[in-house]
This record gives sequence, C-alpha cells and structure tokens, in this order.
Amino acid sequence: MSGGCGILLSDDLLFASQVTAAARTHGLALHRARNPQELLALARQHRPAAVLIDLDHPELDLPALVAELRGVCPAVRLVGYGSHVHVERLQAARRAGCEPVWPRSRFVAELASALPGWFGRPHAPSPEISPQPPEAANA
Repeated sequence: MSGGCGILLSDDLLFASQVTAAARTHGLALHRARNPQELLALARQHRPAAVLIDLDHPELDLPALVAELRGVCPAVRLVGYGSHVHVERLQAARRAGCEPVWPRSRFVAELASALPGWFGRPHAPSPEISPQPPEAANA
C-alpha cells in the first residue's frame, strides 16, 4: 500500500471534485475512476491504501469488485457511501467488507476529518483558538 494514494469510484464529476479537493488539503493523492473497470486498472497501477466506493454507481457489482480488489490489494481499506434510502445496499456493502459504510450525507459531513485515517495517516486536528481570560492578558 502506498499510504498516500486512494481511488474514488464515482461517475459524478462535481462530487468527485469535492472529494478530491478534500484529499488534496491533506496532501493525499486521490485518483477518480468513472467505472469499476477503470477502478481495477488504477488499483493495479497504484496499489491504493483506500478505495472510496459510490454504492449507487449504476455499473457496480460490489461482491465481484471487492473480490477483484482483494486479489490486487489484499489490505486495501474499502469505504462505501450511498443513499440513505437504500438500507439493504448499505448493509450489503458492510457484509462485502466495506468499513465504514455511511449514507452520503454523513460521508460528506465527515470526509475532511476521516480521510487521513482511511489513508493510514494520523489526523492532526486544527488547533482550537480559545480567548485568553482577561486576567491572563494582563499578567
């Protein structure tokens, strides 16, 4: 595994741009695959640390894809996201080996903080700025 490289399976260009931009802020390389075949080709080439899978992708056969990915990158982290209304699809992704599997809304909300961990890097939280108490300012 590279530790700094991942692949996003998404046919949504605008969403993929948002995810890729979030990865860049952490110094992570995220390649976009528009379909499962392209994903497998990129996985063979880059040996990613993580693969982010749009569970609503129209060409997705998740069990077959996971089996092929595990053959190429046995330890790759598989992260699934999809529509909250497709509960069975989300559960099937967990059974197939994706962890975490989140509704798209949670994926978007937690993306920036979760990405480093998915790529095997520690996340250094932004330092919080707290106002100094008045007595400390005068000391």
